[in-house]
Amino acid sequence: MDYFLKKSKIKTLIHLDYEGTSFSEWSVPESCSVKDKRSPQTELRCPSPGFHHIKPLVTGPVKEERYLSVDNSHTCFMWYYHVKNYFDNLTQVITVWIYDPENADHDELQWNAKGPSLVGGCIIIIIIDKVWKISIPMRKDDVIKDLKGNNVAFQDCFIAQFRFLLTLPLLTIPEIPGDLPLSSPRGSQVMIDWCECVPSSAIVVTDKETFQTNDSFHTWTKIRVPPGILNDAERHSVTDVCLLEDKIFFLINDILYLKDFNTFTRLGRNENIPDNGIVGITSRRWCWLNYLLKFQGTRSIVAIWTSNEVYLGSKNHLNSTGHKEPQYLFGFKKIITAAELKNLLNLSPTATLTIHTIEYTAHPLEFALFFHYCTTCINSKEIHMVIYNEDTKHWMYQDFVLYVPMDSFLVPRFLYSAVPELLLWDKHKIYYSYYNFTVSGIFQTHTESGNLSKVAQNSNIHEIFLDYFGNILIKMENNLMFHTKVYIGNVVQLNSWTDTTMKSISALDISGQLYFIYCYENGTLKQQQYPLKLEVQSTVYKEKEICPYISFKNNIGYSYYIFDKRSNLSFWAQIIYPENIGLHIILESYGPKLLQETKIFNNVVVSGYCTKTMLTNFTQMVDYEGADDYFKLQDQTSGTMLYHIKPSKHSKACTASLKVFQVMVGCNSRKYIAVKGFPKDGCYQYNFSYVIDKSYLRHQPSKNLKVQYDWKAYGCPLKLEFRKQFHPVVQLFDDNGYIEDVNVNFIVWEIHGRNDYSFNTTMRKTGCVNEAQTWKSMTELNKHLPLESAWGPENYKHCFSYAIGKPGDLNLPYEIINSSNNNYIIWPVDHSGMYVFGVKILDPNYSFCNLTTIFAIETFGLILRPNGYLVAAFLFLLMLLFFSILVLSYFQYMKIYRQFIYQSHHISERKKKM
Repeated sequence: MDYFLKKSKIKTLIHLDYEGTSFSEWSVPESCSVKDKRSPQTELRCPSPGFHHIKPLVTGPVKEERYLSVDNSHTCFMWYYHVKNYFDNLTQVITVWIYDPENADHDELQWNAKGPSLVGGCIIIIIIDKVWKISIPMRKDDVIKDLKGNNVAFQDCFIAQFRFLLTLPLLTIPEIPGDLPLSSPRGSQVMIDWCECVPSSAIVVTDKETFQTNDSFHTWTKIRVPPGILNDAERHSVTDVCLLEDKIFFLINDILYLKDFNTFTRLGRNENIPDNGIVGITSRRWCWLNYLLKFQGTRSIVAIWTSNEVYLGSKNHLNSTGHKEPQYLFGFKKIITAAELKNLLNLSPTATLTIHTIEYTAHPLEFALFFHYCTTCINSKEIHMVIYNEDTKHWMYQDFVLYVPMDSFLVPRFLYSAVPELLLWDKHKIYYSYYNFTVSGIFQTHTESGNLSKVAQNSNIHEIFLDYFGNILIKMENNLMFHTKVYIGNVVQLNSWTDTTMKSISALDISGQLYFIYCYENGTLKQQQYPLKLEVQSTVYKEKEICPYISFKNNIGYSYYIFDKRSNLSFWAQIIYPENIGLHIILESYGPKLLQETKIFNNVVVSGYCTKTMLTNFTQMVDYEGADDYFKLQDQTSGTMLYHIKPSKHSKACTASLKVFQVMVGCNSRKYIAVKGFPKDGCYQYNFSYVIDKSYLRHQPSKNLKVQYDWKAYGCPLKLEFRKQFHPVVQLFDDNGYIEDVNVNFIVWEIHGRNDYSFNTTMRKTGCVNEAQTWKSMTELNKHLPLESAWGPENYKHCFSYAIGKPGDLNLPYEIINSSNNNYIIWPVDHSGMYVFGVKILDPNYSFCNLTTIFAIETFGLILRPNGYLVAAFLFLLMLLFFSILVLSYFQYMKIYRQFIYQSHHISERKKKM
C-alpha cells in the first residue's frame, strides 16, 4: 500500500495520490482544505506555513503518514523552456515562457510542451509575444544554464530562478528490425549508467531488455544486437554496462563488447585489452567540464580491469590535416599490473595481491584502485587503496585498510568532496570513510548494528544514490529506502514509496531532480518523479532532528576557476546559528599547495543568533623573472586544487548544497592576444605571393625567398607609408571577449627572417645601464633553436641593473616594446615590402600561457631612384661651374696682382724725386 505526495515547488498546492484498494478518506489539519476528501487522487491547499500532518485512513495494518512542509514565499511562477536543435549551423533555439504550475496543462507538468498553454491564464496576456526566443551556439563545455529575470512581481508574486542542463544533443542508437533483445540474467536487479555531465542521457539494463534515453526516459529506444553474434545464453548475461556519449560498453561473460550506431563488436587484443577475464568496467560519476592537464595527453573516460591488470580508455587526438575539426580515436592503454603494483608498494613477493575494483574519485584527474592483499588468504582479506593521478602519472598509497570476509565484494562510491571521501557496501552493510580517511565506520540504524538487511525484511542493498547536495539514498532490492547525509553516521528509514516486488532504479533529470524508473514484466518502463526533499523533511521532522545552523551561504558561483599569474581570487562564506552552539566555517583543500590563503573573520551576535562571516583571498607570490629553470618553476607552481567550503557540524535536516570547486593554477587555454587594428577577415582575399630579397634576410641565404601569403594565419595586412613609424597595441582576449590592453613587455620579429627594419628608441634612451637583449644576441646564444623560440619569457633579463647583463653599446636599437616606452618600428625608405610579424609576451610574470599572435604590414611610398643622364649632366654642369670659377678666379687674381705691381712701382718713383 503506497501513496505519493507531489508538492508544487512554489505555492501551497499539494497533489495527493494514494495507491491501494483499502483507501477510505484523507485526514488533514483543520487549517488545510482538501478538494475531495474521499478520493485517492485529490488536491490539498494549506495557506499557513509550517509542517502539516497528512494521513490516509485505510483498512488494515498499513499506516502511512507525512509531515508536509509549506513555505511562506512570494515566488509563484516558474520558467519553462523548449529547445530546438539546428544542425546545419550548430545552433540551439531556446523558447522560454512563464507558467503557473497550479494552472498549467498536462504537457507543461510533464515537460512535454512545445509552447505556452492557454490555461495558464493572465501571465501570458502580459507578455506581448508570449515567449522569448534565444539562439545560442551548440557547445560541449558549457552545459549549465540559468533562467532568471529582473525582480518584477506579477500578481504580487515573483518568478523562481531555474537552473538546467543543456548540452550538445546526444542521440540514441536506433532500433533495427530483426535485432534480438539484450538483457541481464533472469531475476537480476536493474542496472543503470548515465553520462556524468548529461544525466538525462542514460541506459537501463533489465532482465527483459536494454533501454536508452536522452530525455530522462520520457522517451526511449531498445538496444538490441544483430543475430548470429551472441547465442541466447550470452544475450541474457549482461553483468555490467557503461554509457559514453556515442558508445555503449557491455560486459558479458567476462568479455567486453562495444555497441555504437553501426556495429556490435567484441573487443580484445586488437583493442589492446584482454580477450576475456575482465572483472568490471566503470566511468566518471562527477561532472567536471573543465580541467587542467599540464602534460600532453588526454584524461581517461572509462576504466576496465581484470584481477591482475588495469586499462584506461580515452579519446586520443589524431593529427589529421584532412579535417576541419579535430578528430579523435578511442583506444585503451594498460596502466599497471598486480606485479608492478606489488613492487611499487614494496610488498612481500610471497603475498597475494588481487585487484578488487576501480572507481573514479571526485577529482577530475584521479581514480582509485582497490586491491586485497593477504599472505594466507583463508578467512579474511585486507582491502587497500591507491590513487592514481593521470596528469602527474603518480601512484599515491592511502592510509586506508578494511578487513572483510574472503567471499565479500565491496562496491565503492566517492562522495562529492575535495578530499577523498567514500562509501563502500556489500549486500548488508555500508562502510563510510570521511575527512580524508580519518573518520570511518558503518552506517547504523535505530534497531540493528549496521545490518540494513535485517531492518529491510532480509532484502539486500541494491543501489546507493549520491547527489551534489550531500544526500545519500539507500535503496534495497524490495524498494525500501534509507536516507542520511554526508558526515552523518546513522541512517533513517523513509516511508515506503512503491510495491516491494516492483523492479526499479533511480536517476537524475536535466534539472537535477530525482526520479524512479519502474520496469514491468512485459518489457516496458515507467518514469516517476520522487520528491526526495519532501520525503526527507517529513521523516526528519518526525524524528525531531534539527539543523544546527539557520543559514549557510557563500558567493561561489562557479565550479571551477582558472588562476593565472597576477590573478586574485576572493570569496566569502557566512553561517548563521543560535548563540552558544559554537559553529565555524571549514575550508578544505586537496592537491599541491600552490596558493596562499588570507582569511578575515567577522562575528556579529544579534538577538541570540550569531552571524559568522569568513572572507578568503587567494594569491600566488612567485617571481618567475630570472628563474634558473623557468619551465620547471612553472611546473612546480601550477596544477589543480580542489576546495570544499562547509559548516563544522551537519545533520540530516540541513539542506545546504555541497560547495566544491576547483582552482586550476596554470594557463587558461581560452586566452589569446591580438594586435589592435588587424582583423582576420573583412578584407579582399586573393591568392598571391611575394619575394624577399636575400640581402634583407637575417641569415643572408644564397637565394631570394618566395613567400605564399596565408590569409587564414596572417589576417588582413595593414598598408602603411614607410615614413610612418608603427607602435603595435597588443590586447588580451578570452572566449568572452576583450579583457585588457597588454601593458607589459613584448617582442616582435619577422617570421620569415627579414631584418630590414629597426626601432626608433635606443638602449640609452630607455634607461639601460647594460646592453639589452636583442634578436641578434639571443639567436647567437641559442643557435640550436628556431628563431621564434630563441627569445621568450623563459630567458628574459632586463637591462636596468648593473648586476644583470654585460656592458656594451647602449646606442643600439632597443627591441623590446611595451605600452609606455614609445618604442616604434621604423621602415627602410629605399624599398617597400610585406612584413609578417610574430608577437610574443616577454614578461615572465604575466601568464602561464605562451601568448603569441601574428600581424602583417605592407609598406609603400615614393621611392626616388637616380637617372644616369641626369647625373652626368649634373656632374658636367658642376665641373663647368668649377672651372668657370677657377678661370674667373685666375683673371681676378692677375688683375689684383698687376694693380699691386703698378702701385708699388709708382710709390718708389715718388720717393726718389723727393
